[in-house]
Amino acid sequence: MTNKRALPYVYKLIAGIVFLAGMFVISIMLGAADISLQDVWAAITFSSVNKDILIIQEIRLPREIGAALVGAAFGVSGAVMQGVTRNPLADPGLLGLTSGATAALAITLAFAPNLSYMGITIACFIGSAVGAILVIILSSAGRRKMSPFRIVLAGAAISTFLIAVSEGIGLYFKISKFVSMWTAGGLIGTTWAQITLIAPIVIIGIIISIIFSKQLTILSLNEEVAIGLGQSLTRVRVILFIIVILLTGASVALVGNLAFIGLMIPHIVRSFTGTDYRYIVPMSAVLGAAFMLIADTMGRLINVPYETPVVAVVSMLGLPFFLFVVHKGGKSLS
Repeated sequence: MTNKRALPYVYKLIAGIVFLAGMFVISIMLGAADISLQDVWAAITFSSVNKDILIIQEIRLPREIGAALVGAAFGVSGAVMQGVTRNPLADPGLLGLTSGATAALAITLAFAPNLSYMGITIACFIGSAVGAILVIILSSAGRRKMSPFRIVLAGAAISTFLIAVSEGIGLYFKISKFVSMWTAGGLIGTTWAQITLIAPIVIIGIIISIIFSKQLTILSLNEEVAIGLGQSLTRVRVILFIIVILLTGASVALVGNLAFIGLMIPHIVRSFTGTDYRYIVPMSAVLGAAFMLIADTMGRLINVPYETPVVAVVSMLGLPFFLFVVHKGGKSLS
């Protein structure tokens, strides 16, 4: 196990947090209506009120907090999945979790259109769990041992199937517009009520992931090593999978189906922290949040005053990275 920590990790973490804070302020300032730094400070401190400050408090602040939460959730869930499966290509979007949540969202909009946001969020949790279970069942079919390659193939197949289910439901029940708007990966219309619901789930999930990061490091090495060190593999895996499902379900309920963030961020983090998940998980949360803020800001600025769906921005950045990782065998940045 390598640890690339010539510079003490705490300094890297502080630098990451400073970068995140800077991106948070920039993302609030930039957009169709440019906001001054003084107005940002006044909005945060509630020291005065004007048009720009109201825009910040009611529109941009919840939106960017939501972006940071979603980015942190996807970054951590990707790191956890890569550690649990020992698969460098593992990602909630590539292994059926986000597509399962999307299918559950479409079913909910079709059969319970008046369901509360809490109900939609719970449905997304269930959909994520179903997607993950289907991938596990398919990848272990024939009583063969699951391999990273089989998991990726099963994930691609299940993801395609579940996306087809959501699109078919949208066409049949004439709700394609609503499903597409939700799954376009946007943060338009994010409210404080949604943030109040999502934030505790994401924060608690990240904290538990950090608590289990030592066990995750051992698990990522070798099953025999983990057993020899007294690890309860089943218990640790179940807990971590539940955390991934909660993080993914909450994220999809807020922004829709996003892929690649959970793949890219852990690889980037490992390039300067090493392979110890005690360092990877917290840094993945910080850089995942910063990356999502960058993507959301780019989506607002590419075609002002119109918005480019953040899923398109993330895909433009993520697909070349995915192909690069595949070409290098998943070890290019680790």
